[in-house]
Amino acid sequence: MLTFLAPLALTLAQAASAPALPALTLEQASALRCSVAFGLVHKGQNAGDAAMAGYPVMAQRGQEFFVRTAAKLMDELGADRDTIMALVQHESGELSSSPERLDEVMPPCLMMLDASGL
Repeated sequence: MLTFLAPLALTLAQAASAPALPALTLEQASALRCSVAFGLVHKGQNAGDAAMAGYPVMAQRGQEFFVRTAAKLMDELGADRDTIMALVQHESGELSSSPERLDEVMPPCLMMLDASGL
C-alpha cells in the first residue's frame, strides 16, 4: 500500500510546489508558443532531424526571439525565471504532443519572426 501512495504523494508535492501559471494575452501566448516552436526546431536541426531541415535555421533568429519574448514576459507579468520556465515547459509539452502540431504553428510563427525584424 505504501509503495502505491509514495508516487502519488510525490506527484502532489511537485504540483503544489510548481508555480501557478499566469494568464497570458493572445499576443503573449502566441509569442511564447512561437518561441518554444523555434527552440524545438533548433533542437531538431542540431540533432540532424530531417523533418526540421525544411525550416529556416533557427540558431540565431529563433534564439533571439526566444530571449526577447522571455524578457518581455518577465517584465509584463512581473514573473520570475521559474514561472517563465514553467510556461515554456507547458508549451513545449503541448507542441511536442504530435509532430503535426509543430507543423501547424510554424507558418504563422515564421511570419511573426519576420515581422519582428530579427
